[in-house]
Amino acid sequence: MTLDEHGIPPNRYNPHAWIINNPEIGEGTWIGAFTVIDGIGGLKIGKHCDISCGAHIITHSTVKRCATERQYSEIDKAETVIEDHVFIGEHSTILKGVHIGHHSVIAAGSVIKENTVIPPYSLVAGVPGRIVRSIKDDIEQWKSSAKTE
Repeated sequence: MTLDEHGIPPNRYNPHAWIINNPEIGEGTWIGAFTVIDGIGGLKIGKHCDISCGAHIITHSTVKRCATERQYSEIDKAETVIEDHVFIGEHSTILKGVHIGHHSVIAAGSVIKENTVIPPYSLVAGVPGRIVRSIKDDIEQWKSSAKTE
């Protein structure tokens, strides 16, 4: 693996994103600059997702190792799943073990706590992230009002 001039391994999505450990990323997914995509604990990102600039998807934690003065020597890991057609807003953080259902929107700046399950068609916002409402009807309306050329 070669590093480009800023020290981040190159990836096919964005030269200014840091993608660690070969996560599974679906076709048509867009990843913005200055994101961290951590596949150490296992990561599946569906097709046609948009991951905005500065987002972090983290699948491991060293909290216990650090706080116990390394007596707890493990790095905790948990698979994270982001289903198809999910939008993750700027500077959002998705922690390990999260499962985000298809067609969901994670608002900018949100933090999704470890092992949270987000149902499909959810709008999630806040710190910690909370489901604001279903956006299924909104999506159907957006589809019906889309220009076809």
